[in-house]
Amino acid sequence: MVRVAAVTLVGAMFVFAAPAQAQSDRCRVMDPTGTPLNVRDAPNGAVLGAVRNGTLVTRVRSGEDNRGRPWVYVVDRESGKPMGWVIREFVACF
Repeated sequence: MVRVAAVTLVGAMFVFAAPAQAQSDRCRVMDPTGTPLNVRDAPNGAVLGAVRNGTLVTRVRSGEDNRGRPWVYVVDRESGKPMGWVIREFVACF
């Protein structure tokens, strides 16, 4: 009985540890269309520019637009230069 409880506890630790790993700030732009991803001044706001697929970014903040869609504020991973808000679904964090 103690062994089953220990295995269950270890399994539960992995389940609860996984979300923390998924919340990494290291990310890569991964737009499935292959086109540059729009960068905006606010979640679903005015377009400031675009970032190429594969670009490494750092997630600084998370937010939602008025329709509840998730967005992230990113900075360039190499230079640290602020970029803006991008839709979360096209950013893979690891």
